[in-house]
Amino acid sequence: MSESQNRSTLFARGSWAETARISDILRKETVGGALLLIGSVIALVWANSPWSDGYTALRDTTVGPASLHLNLSLGTWAADGLLAIFFFVVGLELKREFVAGDLRDPRRAALPIAAAVGGMAVPALVFVLINARTGEGALAGWAIPTATDIAFAVAVLAIVSTHLPAALRTFLLTLAVVDDLLAVTVIAVFYTDELAFGPLLLALIPLALFTVAVQRRVRSWWILLPLAGATWILVHESGIHATVAGVLLGFAVPVLRSEKAGGPDAGPGLAEHFEHRIRPISAGFAVPLFAFFAAGVTVGGFSGLSTSLRDPVALGIVAGLVIGKAVGIFGTTYLMSRFTRATLDSGLAWLDVLGVALLGGIGFTVSLLIGDLAFGMDSLRGDHVKVGVLTGSVAAAVLASAVLRMRNGAYRNIALAESRDDDGDGIPDVYQR
Repeated sequence: MSESQNRSTLFARGSWAETARISDILRKETVGGALLLIGSVIALVWANSPWSDGYTALRDTTVGPASLHLNLSLGTWAADGLLAIFFFVVGLELKREFVAGDLRDPRRAALPIAAAVGGMAVPALVFVLINARTGEGALAGWAIPTATDIAFAVAVLAIVSTHLPAALRTFLLTLAVVDDLLAVTVIAVFYTDELAFGPLLLALIPLALFTVAVQRRVRSWWILLPLAGATWILVHESGIHATVAGVLLGFAVPVLRSEKAGGPDAGPGLAEHFEHRIRPISAGFAVPLFAFFAAGVTVGGFSGLSTSLRDPVALGIVAGLVIGKAVGIFGTTYLMSRFTRATLDSGLAWLDVLGVALLGGIGFTVSLLIGDLAFGMDSLRGDHVKVGVLTGSVAAAVLASAVLRMRNGAYRNIALAESRDDDGDGIPDVYQR
């Protein structure tokens, strides 16, 4: 066998079923991304208007039962409660990818996992190098520039109107999902100040009951919601960020009709049902409302913006998102190509990978969450963090748009080839070769 035949292909086209599923998810995330942008803009305008005190008062309004230590501000409810819904969908999606998606093949899973790790390690390193001598607890924000916001990234793609090839869209979504899992792991390990083992152990009881119920294909909300709520409350009480409960609950849901069958031919399980029900709530309500409460920072005009960006923490965030993410994702992908002797799929260029890597620098949702955990929602440095996240995300979006627009003609030709269905069976011919 020749050397060229031995080589694997990076970003090779997957199955039609997986491509159609990814396309459906990204369409929903596009709507969610648009709502996220709207919520963020409203928050920024309100927080910098003469009525900014009203925004602060609304965000700091406390509701909830004090007896359960849940008398929380609306901003905290958004970060701890609404984002738990988002991370529940992340758990469902990640399990779906590795149980029934194209990425159940370790060879296909290796690239987005490695790229996600590289896309977190390099931005963290960039932040640490910039803030090594800053002091004042600045290094607590090392994880802020490590996250990728898939909803924001997909919204940028919709605005650019690029016909991004299916393989690159799958790569971007999978990378972002793995990135979210790593982010919630970082939150649990590095941003837990005090751990209460009692509530944490008690949380295993409703989590186990929830697992048994979904494994038995129970769909009754009056059974599952109380168990999920009890798990969330106990995890919140333990000191671990409550979004971890969302991921654990998502992992518990069966992807296939029979997990013991060991393959996608067993048919869809409850994960697909829950994803169809919960993703619109996550993308259309939970994440935009979190963005509304998290993005409202008083900038103070150009001078205030300049002052914020002179803070090494904000500078480290911007550099981490714009430079670190691009170098981490692109560099890891290139190194895998070099060491595995893999080649890019025909029709793609390394410039395409750079464009997707720059899209990975759109941090936003999880970056804002980690910033609040690292420095506090109402602190001066917390405001600088928000300015850094917003500036870095917008800069990464602009650069990614410029790169991807350069290749839009090539993407249009690829999309045309991928959509051709001469035999009229509903499956593009290119997926049947």
